[in-house]
Amino acid sequence: MTKNVGLILLCSLILLPGIGLSQAGEQASTERIISFRELLNEAVENNPEIKSAESAAAASKAMIPSSGTLPDPMVTFQHMGDLIPFRLQAGDPSSARTYGIEQEFPFPGKLGLKEKVASAEARSQHWKSEITRRKVVSELKQAYYDLYLARKSIEVLLKNKELLQNFERIAESRYQVGQTIQQDVLKAQVEESKILDKMLILGQKKRIAEAKINSLLYRPAESEVGKPNEFEKAEFTYSLDELTQLALNGSPEIKSNESEISGKQSGVELARKEFYPDFSVGFTYFDRDAQPEMYGVMIKAKVPLYFWRKQQPELDAARLNLSSARRMRDSTSSTVRFQVREAYTMATTSEKLAKLYSSAIVPQANLALNSGIANYQVGKIDFLQLIDASMALLEYELKYYESMIDFHKALAQLEPLVGIALTKEN
Repeated sequence: MTKNVGLILLCSLILLPGIGLSQAGEQASTERIISFRELLNEAVENNPEIKSAESAAAASKAMIPSSGTLPDPMVTFQHMGDLIPFRLQAGDPSSARTYGIEQEFPFPGKLGLKEKVASAEARSQHWKSEITRRKVVSELKQAYYDLYLARKSIEVLLKNKELLQNFERIAESRYQVGQTIQQDVLKAQVEESKILDKMLILGQKKRIAEAKINSLLYRPAESEVGKPNEFEKAEFTYSLDELTQLALNGSPEIKSNESEISGKQSGVELARKEFYPDFSVGFTYFDRDAQPEMYGVMIKAKVPLYFWRKQQPELDAARLNLSSARRMRDSTSSTVRFQVREAYTMATTSEKLAKLYSSAIVPQANLALNSGIANYQVGKIDFLQLIDASMALLEYELKYYESMIDFHKALAQLEPLVGIALTKEN
């Protein structure tokens, strides 16, 4: 009996020192350790969503010069004479070969406004590209934290499973000599089965997190990811007002909306310009063979004669598009405020829970289990109470890690909104 109790105490020493020492008995692993930084570099390099957004932004930027450029000139050639043989008709003053060039000139200001519209679109696409990049980085961080949590929780469960197996052996030994009842053995077996159930669920979460990481890195879903590196708890010192102001000033979604508003404003001005005519200027040279050479100059103007059916509806539509863009900016600002508050609340609550578990609940559960072992040794409590104390410690330790990961995931959700790093990219 003394030997068995000593075994219990030895096993408890592996588990009980608490959060900071829960890995004390971990065996060295040959599995590759991965850092978030290397995953991030690979995602930025290979993620097709990021590449697509960058290409769209580059394409919009490339269109700016052409938007403010004059239309291509028109070159003409005309033959007025015999076709077979191909010659002018002698003595006919109207028979000639003409060579001409014509250039269209939009009403002054139209080209500049078109270039402003294209520039605003390019800025909007740039910020949309930034939205995509930040979203991918945030999703990658959250998947990385999910993988860390799944693996860390499995490690904790394995240690508790080993402890329960030792408890079960002790209960079986005592049952065989009539010092306890069979219910003690069955209780230990039930708790072991519960741990196996949790490990199956965690194994599923681990595979999902790995598949998510592989997807963001544009790898095959079954690619080996590796073991996440240990990381320090992030320091979170910002207030809600500070984060909200950072988000309103730096949110790429709001900046994209503002760029769209700028483009729509230029669109309204351009629609007003459409009430004015465009011009064309042409020059023609007449080759009349034996007749004197002739030259012609031409000026044309488009008359917006049907403005009430064409230009006016276009102006009305441009104004409505501007109003829509402004309302979208207001909606985005409201959504950003909500998202910041939601993530901030989650971060602060999870941080408080993690501190509570690490500073009070887990140490108290450790003491309770140690006390339970001592009381069980002298017969003051039964085996079932000892098992309950062990499982309570397990649950609290798992909840500590869950709270820590929820805290870091909330910061990862805040980062694309406020535009600054809140977590350490180890």
